[in-house]
Amino acid sequence: MNDQKPYAINTLVDGYTLYELSDEATQSRVLVCPERGAIVISCQLHGQELFYLDRDTFLNPQANIRGGNPVLFPICGQLIDGQYEWNGSTYKMKNHGVARVNAWEVVETGTDDGAYVTLSLRNNEVTLASYPFAFELRFTYRLKDGQLSIKQHYANLSNEPMPMVAGFHPYFATHSKNLAYETDATRLLDYNDHAEKPFNGTFDLNGLVESVALLDAKQPEIAFPLNDEGGRVRLRYSEAFRYAVLWSVEGKPFVCVEPWTALNEALNDKEGLILIEPGQTLPLQMTIGYERN
Repeated sequence: MNDQKPYAINTLVDGYTLYELSDEATQSRVLVCPERGAIVISCQLHGQELFYLDRDTFLNPQANIRGGNPVLFPICGQLIDGQYEWNGSTYKMKNHGVARVNAWEVVETGTDDGAYVTLSLRNNEVTLASYPFAFELRFTYRLKDGQLSIKQHYANLSNEPMPMVAGFHPYFATHSKNLAYETDATRLLDYNDHAEKPFNGTFDLNGLVESVALLDAKQPEIAFPLNDEGGRVRLRYSEAFRYAVLWSVEGKPFVCVEPWTALNEALNDKEGLILIEPGQTLPLQMTIGYERN
């Protein structure tokens, strides 16, 4: 009889403490770093590593990490002049918000239903300076059956409605920037010239500096090929993630495919903002899978 459990959790140190979730049956392994914004720095599913990671930026606590899957909250993208106005006051906030630059607390781990770790981030003096709301984020990263799911809870602990945008910024390791995307979106917003354009299912990021956003998808999922391995990455997410943003950097072997609930400038133009009432919690979900042909 084989008494070995199919799932396991280990901790290891690589500059920071990492939580390793493993699923031996599917040759899957996920590495989560609570100290660096609850980022997943490695996502190997069915033996295939999905993520790109610039290790120098990961190991440098002053650098924004290029790679993995950064958590975006309470904005996605950037604000003009790095600031926004709310209730008559002006606040400064860096690109993609406060969650990715703060250390999260480990709340729970387990292997009874996949391998999982639950992490929490609460407001602090640093977050309140740029985002004047009391909040708690609670994310559960679960590796099960060769898929990574991210169960999210966004709680408003303030006494007034809390505006927010949620998103992720996964860097997928691929040398090709001209990819075909499986999505029902038909239009995109090109941030390189700020024009809306038709989208026919394929987009070439070569030579572009800024991102493009797929605007009108009805189905909350997107899939695309990864390198020449004959497999596809598939992202499934809550309907609140209305946009998929595509971005890359010339000469770097990655393409970012980013589910966002609203676009750039949402805290200023108020378009697409989620408002959570006092004492309420918004649950969201995202799953990352890899399908071999």
